[in-house]
Amino acid sequence: MASKITAAQVKELRDKTQVGMMDAKKALVASEGDMDKAIDFLREKGIAKAKKKSGNVAANGLARVKVSGNTAAIIEVNSETDFVATNDTFNALVDTVADTIAAQQPADLDAALALKTADGETINDAIVKTTQVTSENVQLRRFAVVKKTDSQVFGAYLHQGGQIAAVVVLDGADEDTAKDVAMHVAAINPEFVSKDDIPADRLAHEREVLKQEALNEGKPEKIVEKMVEGRLHKFLSEISLADQPFVKDGDQTVSQFVASKGGKLVNFVRYEVGEGIEKPKSDLAKEVNDQING
Repeated sequence: MASKITAAQVKELRDKTQVGMMDAKKALVASEGDMDKAIDFLREKGIAKAKKKSGNVAANGLARVKVSGNTAAIIEVNSETDFVATNDTFNALVDTVADTIAAQQPADLDAALALKTADGETINDAIVKTTQVTSENVQLRRFAVVKKTDSQVFGAYLHQGGQIAAVVVLDGADEDTAKDVAMHVAAINPEFVSKDDIPADRLAHEREVLKQEALNEGKPEKIVEKMVEGRLHKFLSEISLADQPFVKDGDQTVSQFVASKGGKLVNFVRYEVGEGIEKPKSDLAKEVNDQING
């Protein structure tokens, strides 16, 4: 004879797992009221659901920066919709992942997913649970562990609650200066710290393209080189953080701003949620027509 499932048991299971009422009741019925077996039942169901959802495109979500001493973790966790990205359960997962990665500094994505969180479950288990609660594909897409020395400072900035995240390392200066630079990085999206970091072949290619452009414009060859250097400087100011006009004061470059505060640029990482992910295109007219004729 099946065990009678009480409202108190359902509430207890929901409190422990955050699942919906009907899922909790089904799990308790299937496990004949045994709480541990019900949790296992939900985990197995969640894993199956996560596998089924894993093929769905997850291009929304949140980025986060967590600073812990001389280590910072910057992460991106994706969901299928921006609605879920505002969900408390999803936000709690993002915080947990950032805290865990900053504390344990894994080498790669597989190692990160296997890390134990403060709750004793793995990051992968936490993602599966969140997939179950939100009914969406949830993925830890990427992360970076950034280090500094005692004499260096971190600056972190989140734009729109985590649609863009940036972390910056400065040698010298102070945290306020580093945060201003992180804000600049979030807004302007440089590719490199300085021109010294740009691969030589890319610079050579750009210089050759600019030279051909100038020659094709019919400019005298004796002034072409001067024009090329001027245009190359503009190119550098677009992709090199050090050479970009500072977003808060366009009269000085970022490197000049940092130097005025007694510091030097060292490193930065910038994540924008969903960048590089091809989002599915929906045909609204077809969807409406299918519903009418369905």
